[in-house]
Amino acid sequence: MRPFRIFDFGFWIGRSERNKAIGFALCALLLALSVPVEAQQAGKVFRIGFLDSSNASGMAVMVDAFRQELGKLGWIEGKNITIEYRFAESKLDRLPELAADLVRLKADLIVVASTQPALAAKKATSTIPIVMASSVSDPVALGLVASLARPGGNVTGLSAFAELGTKRLEILKDAVPKLGRVGLLRLPRGTSGAQELQLKELRAAAVALKLKLEEIETPADANGLESAFQAARQRGVGAIMTTTTRPFFAERKRIVELAGRYRLPAIYFQREFVDDGGLMSYGVDYVDLYRRVAVYVDKILKGAKPADLPVQQPTKFEFVINLKAAKQIGLTIPVDLLQRADKVIK
Repeated sequence: MRPFRIFDFGFWIGRSERNKAIGFALCALLLALSVPVEAQQAGKVFRIGFLDSSNASGMAVMVDAFRQELGKLGWIEGKNITIEYRFAESKLDRLPELAADLVRLKADLIVVASTQPALAAKKATSTIPIVMASSVSDPVALGLVASLARPGGNVTGLSAFAELGTKRLEILKDAVPKLGRVGLLRLPRGTSGAQELQLKELRAAAVALKLKLEEIETPADANGLESAFQAARQRGVGAIMTTTTRPFFAERKRIVELAGRYRLPAIYFQREFVDDGGLMSYGVDYVDLYRRVAVYVDKILKGAKPADLPVQQPTKFEFVINLKAAKQIGLTIPVDLLQRADKVIK
């Protein structure tokens, strides 16, 4: 008699029955192995951290776009995700503490809204995936990623262009006859790495356009902004703009109100300023960026690695003019500039 082997069912059953038995056994084994994994994934609630340097009300438009896109991708708060929001309220020294808090909570992923939160999150963790949402002008120079095509670490997402400041200066010069002096609201030195890159660009652009750039350093709060506009008047500027930072975006309603009160033509980096009564904006469609951030989050929560997801740059830009605001300050916008606008509010 041959020695018994566990796979030699032919000892007592035919080949056909043997194949059926093996098939059933394999199916049962695969089912037993897969059920616990599927059950675990189906029941898991992922924790997403959201770290921003400004405040909740100022970022509401972006957060809503992000959440809505997550919903379209099947991620519902309270069902399979929770979002832990941390806002520094323009107190940048709080960012390291807030980032560390998200790490302690064992967030599965952290979304960062600008450069300073990105740097704080990167310092706090080298393992939790970090997705950049916007306003990170040069993540390679800042040491956040190895390259745009191959990030190589735990950071990926979207990077905004710094070069748009030159375009804004050009538009201001076209909009304001005989413009010679432009006031630039900027945050205090050392508070924004991205701002320093913008300033370098804007200074060179101002020289090329034969404009005098008056840099007015100010915190993004009520008292600081009021003093900044008073300084702008004293320096005799003919128009005003700001650096592209989240704190200024969060205070956009106050900035727009002050520009109108001091009758200063202004161009902003985001159309939400114009929606709130501002004169002009030229920049990235940030709502679109936050929708795209949700796509990164979706991929990572489904198993993709940040190191393998290239950093993308904006693809949608918009130039918006508000004729109501122009009329209030007695400014006539040239026809050719109106024709270049993507949207004109009448």
